[in-house]
Amino acid sequence: MKFLFLTIALGLVPALFFPVESPDITGTLYVKATVTDKDLPKEWRPSKVSPVTVTALDGGDLEVTFTFVKKGQCHEKGTVIQPTEEPGKYSAYGGKRHVYILELPVKDHYVFYCEGHVHGKQLHVGKLMGRNPEVNPEALEAFKRFAQRKGLSEDDISIPTQTEGCRPENN
Repeated sequence: MKFLFLTIALGLVPALFFPVESPDITGTLYVKATVTDKDLPKEWRPSKVSPVTVTALDGGDLEVTFTFVKKGQCHEKGTVIQPTEEPGKYSAYGGKRHVYILELPVKDHYVFYCEGHVHGKQLHVGKLMGRNPEVNPEALEAFKRFAQRKGLSEDDISIPTQTEGCRPENN
């Protein structure tokens, strides 16, 4: 009986340290670093980024929005991602892209990793996200290790300039 109790108790210990549910990533997040495939055109790689807002919707869906300035005009871009059966994996754009949200061991830091096809080419984009705009060296090192595991080069990691969000004019 003691052996059975010990087996059950020890089996529960890992569950205390590794929550089954996805972390609460709603709210404002800052893009601290990005990594992309080598063949992604340079003009598609952001040099400046605004905060990202993640909002929880019904059914576990998440809305991810951000603003940017193009030709002097403020624009808002957003997408809704739907959870899949796999924890931390979401579907976007009608299943054409998959987004993985991974919690890093560094407090309040996450990786958003997207894979899919654009113009007939396979695309991989990773973003180091955090609750504050400052780059955390420990989180950046964890992100570099993640990129390497995904076959992405450390040379393709960039640290964009943080900008404030803007407000699009309503037409």
